[in-house]
Amino acid sequence: MSKRHLIGIIDSVKMHKTVVVKVESTKTHPKYLKRFKVHKRYPAQIGEGEFKAGDRVVIEECRPISKTVHWRVISKI
Repeated sequence: MSKRHLIGIIDSVKMHKTVVVKVESTKTHPKYLKRFKVHKRYPAQIGEGEFKAGDRVVIEECRPISKTVHWRVISKI
């Protein structure tokens, strides 16, 4: 099974080894067919490197690290 990769923007860096990444996607309304943006926030563990709010990053799905963290930051774009 391959791991999912998502691209998002760092929303919060207030935790020790964890950042919150906001991922946006577009959905289409089933009846009116209008497109609109939706977003979801993923807590992700950071590895090496400096990250700040507003950075664009790639996150990858991984094993559960804690109760809420199931993603890992791979790289900065």
